[in-house]
Amino acid sequence: MLSIYKKVLGEDFDRLQPMLQKRYDLPDGTTFEATGTMKEIKGGPRWLYPLFRLGVNWKLLFPERGNNIPFSITNTSRLGTNGESQIHWERIFHFGSTKRYFNALMSLDETRLVIKDYLGEPPLVYSDLAFDVSNDGSLTIQSLNQRLVLGKIEVPLPKLLQGLATVTERYDEVDAVYRISVTVRNPLIGHVFSYEGEFVQNA
Repeated sequence: MLSIYKKVLGEDFDRLQPMLQKRYDLPDGTTFEATGTMKEIKGGPRWLYPLFRLGVNWKLLFPERGNNIPFSITNTSRLGTNGESQIHWERIFHFGSTKRYFNALMSLDETRLVIKDYLGEPPLVYSDLAFDVSNDGSLTIQSLNQRLVLGKIEVPLPKLLQGLATVTERYDEVDAVYRISVTVRNPLIGHVFSYEGEFVQNA
C-alpha cells in the first residue's frame, strides 16, 4: 500500500531527492528513526511563555529555548482504529535530562488530497497540511486551515488566532544529513516558534 505522502504528492513524489523519497515512503507497519541536533530553537514574545508551558501537558509546545539541542524523531506508520493509514510523529528535544515533545498524528483526506494533522497528545490543534516539492528536490510543508480540538468537538480557529507553520526539509548529499527548518508564525504576533538543524537515520 502506498504511503499517505506518496498519495498526496502523486507524480511529484518522484521529484523528491532520493533520500527524501526513502524517508517519506512509509507503508503501514514501517518506521523511520533518526537522531541529530537542532542548532537553534527560538520562541516568540515572552508573554507567550505560559502558553508554551501549558503545551507541555499535550506534548505539543515547550518553553525551553537554546542552541545545539540533541534531537530524535520517530515516524511510525500504522492502521488506525477506523482503518485509515496514519503516521505518528514523535519529535523529542533533549534539554539536559528534560525531554520535550512536539508530537502529531497524520492521515490523508483522500477527497481533498490534503494531509490531516492532529497536533498534541491528546490532540489539541488540527491543521490541514499542503505538501510541495521544490525544483531542487526539497520538500515544503505548509499548514492551512486550523481548528481547536476539544475532545470530540472541533472549533474553527479564526486566522488571527492560528499558528501557521512552514516546514522545509532537504537532504544534504555532501554531509549526508537531513536538514530541517520549521517556523510557526501568527498574523498578529509574527514569529511564534522555530527550530532548525540536522539529523541522520539510525542504523
